[in-house]
Amino acid sequence: MSTFKAIIIEDEKPAARRLHRMLVEIGVEPEVMLHSVQESVEYLLNNEAPDLIFLDIQLSDGLSFEIFDQVDIHSAIIFTTAYDEYALQAFKLNSIDYLLKPIDQEELEKAVDQFRLRFRESENKNNKAATINFEDIAKLLGNPIERNYKKRYTAKVGEHLKLFHTDDVKLFYSENKGTYLHLENGRNYLIDSKLESLVEELDPEQFYRVSRQAIVNINAIDDMISYTNSRIQIKINSFKEMDLIVSRERVKDFKSWLER
Repeated sequence: MSTFKAIIIEDEKPAARRLHRMLVEIGVEPEVMLHSVQESVEYLLNNEAPDLIFLDIQLSDGLSFEIFDQVDIHSAIIFTTAYDEYALQAFKLNSIDYLLKPIDQEELEKAVDQFRLRFRESENKNNKAATINFEDIAKLLGNPIERNYKKRYTAKVGEHLKLFHTDDVKLFYSENKGTYLHLENGRNYLIDSKLESLVEELDPEQFYRVSRQAIVNINAIDDMISYTNSRIQIKINSFKEMDLIVSRERVKDFKSWLER
């Protein structure tokens, strides 16, 4: 059987059972079958992320793309659908293949083989990274690798341009397709950046992406509270726009970041 974790998201239960049988025949044993956007979101928030998702697009309570608006997913995806008009949108995600129903056994096996190849390459890469840490080697040689992280951001306020130092920013967050920085005085300013870009630009010793919507400054955290399903709620007293929840799959990495 498979050495990776796979799940099926499919609203038609007979189709889900058929896909499950087809996968078992090629050595893949899906751990769970989910049937709606809501059920999938709840599962992915409260369980370890799968390596591979077999994903139908039109579910009983909406399009499966809505799942990605609520959960930060890095799993590989094989789409299984009766509709081809969503192919372009699907391939913007971490898609392996796009299989049209009725699913052909041979096409399914080819798609799974593509994932297995990628999965093995990823494992090999991770193993090499664990064995050879070039930054540690450089430090031992007395030649530490330095990287310059971004220290300032600008925001337009009326006809004026304001400059903000990252040390003064309590967190960055996204809302209604905009990205904002939040200051200690409770003010929020719209900036011309995306959270994905900020993750690469900010010093990871000081800033951490706690969720799909927010990056927090370690010096701005006022409290941390145990939350349902082994998650952590972060409190920044001046910030009321949204709850800051560290998802279950991020908790271990978040704690490691705190203790650096």
